[in-house]
Amino acid sequence: MHIVIMGCGRVGSTLAQTLEEQGHSIAVVDRDASSFRRLGAHFSGRRVTGVGYDQDTLRAAGIEEAGAFAAVSSGDNSNIIAARVARETFGVENVVARIYDPRRAEVYQRLGIPTVATVRWTADQMLRRLLPSGAEPLWRDPSGSVQLAEIHVNPEWVGHRISRLEETSGARIAFLTRLGEGILPGADTVLQEGDLVHVVMQSADVAAVEAAFEKAPEED
Repeated sequence: MHIVIMGCGRVGSTLAQTLEEQGHSIAVVDRDASSFRRLGAHFSGRRVTGVGYDQDTLRAAGIEEAGAFAAVSSGDNSNIIAARVARETFGVENVVARIYDPRRAEVYQRLGIPTVATVRWTADQMLRRLLPSGAEPLWRDPSGSVQLAEIHVNPEWVGHRISRLEETSGARIAFLTRLGEGILPGADTVLQEGDLVHVVMQSADVAAVEAAFEKAPEED
């Protein structure tokens, strides 16, 4: 598909290069023409100098044919305005905006504009690695009632079926990370040492699920 990216900083240029390598048609918009040097000599997509939420600039970038739009400049306001223009004026379905202020990100998420809160995401990733349990969720639905989180499991569960852990806790295990790769567990999947367990649950049930996972399994 054709994808328009607003912002040619480190994130924007990396996105552009990665997506082009995957075979997509890319246009990058930035008000500073010198920023396009980050794209490298082999980038064959469009380089459009201008304001990313200006309609004429977006048209020059091919927004009318675009299947996706990413606003990843350094300004929250510019990103959200551009994302709204792409969706509401040009009808682009797949739109995402990078937002530094997590409070703003939550507001726009509830309005139906997908956002990535850069500072909050980075802090959450650090928390997941600093704390064995009680870390921030990996994902929340816009209402905040359902979340996906990595939950610490008592080592005594190693060797037991995932389905038994679900029955005991009442939670649904979405996937495991095993040796750096994600796997979808089946009814007979057995927990191995080093597995990271990712759970989908109601936000109100987090404490109860963590407590259940902390307990050793009962004897059969």
